[in-house]
Amino acid sequence: MDPTTWDNLLRGILNVQWQGLVMIAVGLLLIWLAIAKEYEPLLLLPIGAGCVLANMPVSSMLGEHGMLSIFYNVGVANELFPLLIFIGIGAMTDFGPLLENPKMVLLGAAGQFGIFLTLILALLLGFDRPEAASIGIIGAIDGPTSIYVSGKLAPDLLGPITVAAYSYMSLVPIIMPPVMRLLTTKKERTIRMAYSQRPIGARTRIIFPIVVTVVVGILVPFALPLIGSLMLGNLMRESHVVERLTGAAQNELTNIVTLLLGLAIGSTMVGSQFLKVQTLMILVLGLVAFVLDTAAGVCFGKLLNVFSRDGFNPLIGAAGISAFPMAARVVQQEVSREDDGNFVLMHAMGANAAGQVASAMAGGVLLALMGSF
Repeated sequence: MDPTTWDNLLRGILNVQWQGLVMIAVGLLLIWLAIAKEYEPLLLLPIGAGCVLANMPVSSMLGEHGMLSIFYNVGVANELFPLLIFIGIGAMTDFGPLLENPKMVLLGAAGQFGIFLTLILALLLGFDRPEAASIGIIGAIDGPTSIYVSGKLAPDLLGPITVAAYSYMSLVPIIMPPVMRLLTTKKERTIRMAYSQRPIGARTRIIFPIVVTVVVGILVPFALPLIGSLMLGNLMRESHVVERLTGAAQNELTNIVTLLLGLAIGSTMVGSQFLKVQTLMILVLGLVAFVLDTAAGVCFGKLLNVFSRDGFNPLIGAAGISAFPMAARVVQQEVSREDDGNFVLMHAMGANAAGQVASAMAGGVLLALMGSF
């Protein structure tokens, strides 16, 4: 057998690099978290699989005609996948709790506070303005928004930023509770709020996504692709005339795009490019943004409690981030730890829905600010 044949047979073994082995281990860890711990398995399992496939020595999955590269170019490089997912999210989202209690919009806005603080911190650490904005948006805990913003402003950082955003989404039940307990007293956590079920008419539900799209499109045009996609999905849901499209957006479309998006994201985690000090800094800054957003929401909830006649449970403010509906469920779990008869889920869902809209608007604001430089 000639040397060329041996080289071909042993090509994989001869090109093994330690960076690739480390990232394969990281990919396997993500898969383990998805299967054993059930941490956002729909996201972490394909991301982990993409990471493993991309880091195989001499991987044919990458390159001009590689499957993972095609997925990335088709759906991530042009922001198609995030926008399709936003249509699915809109089709699954009930804005009724927000419409019942519009003041929850304030909590959604407060839940984005950490984004801009982290942006400033990233600038101080040496990142340029587009990179700092892309890192800050991790705090929204909204994977599609993070992909959309970083894909436009800092495509070179898309891998670590997206991995951080989706990883922290899966860790919402672990990261949020300590912050919530640290900033509130037992008395505040046990505040009971009246459960209201004011019926929201079909006309209001239909008008809401249309008005939001028009208003945001005029005030924050850079956010229109995100908000427009989200509200299109919601309009389909509330119109009740396109049930087949709504069902497809909620199920088939979202499931397929999530799979392809996860594989494409995993393919960006190539060891030689991913294992840098810069990546660690991004992960840390993303965690800081998440913690600051949660803290800002809780603190604003405490402020609402001061001015509320009947009392306002500050923990609801933590649901102002975009991780829908996980954040609202975590709030209810924390309230139930103190008083198992206290039911605030409906209020938390309102704040969480507001956070979904606010995160998309925050992304648009960052794009507008960075576009002005």
